[in-house]
Amino acid sequence: MIFILIGYMASGKSTIGRILAKKMDYEFIDLDDFIEKNEKMPVSDIFKTKGEIYFRKKESEYLKKLISEKRNIVLSLGGGAPCYNSNMQAILNTGEAVSVYLKASIATLVSRLKKEKVTRPLVSHIETDDGLAEFIAKHLFERGQFYNLAHEVVSTDGKTENQIVEELVTTLL
Repeated sequence: MIFILIGYMASGKSTIGRILAKKMDYEFIDLDDFIEKNEKMPVSDIFKTKGEIYFRKKESEYLKKLISEKRNIVLSLGGGAPCYNSNMQAILNTGEAVSVYLKASIATLVSRLKKEKVTRPLVSHIETDDGLAEFIAKHLFERGQFYNLAHEVVSTDGKTENQIVEELVTTLL
């Protein structure tokens, strides 16, 4: 089985994915880390030197490779991955894959992202909480149509990491 975690940046995909994989004795793969390893450069450098179109093409290639070749993995996607190149359809058409949208409220995402702005180039330039909330709301509006196609939607607000993992295990198994 392949468990694919999708959601907005800072929704907990990598953190929850690592805990879930360990609990299930599965391999954990972060798609962005996988891309960096295979492309031999950080995602930010890929964007700068080769552009977003190149990155999205590679992201799609590596995603499709992983879901066709790997089993017993928890795969965490970047926030935009489900929204490009028919990636969400590929996920939904993979018989042994279950996709989970880790859904966090705008307030929760603002709270997390304002602490991580230095490591998040997409939001590093946003100076106020209101500006950050507006940016996130716009993205969620655009991406929601893809995120909400996931097999399961799990709200993460007000829950500990372990509570979310327990809910996933109960829901998925």
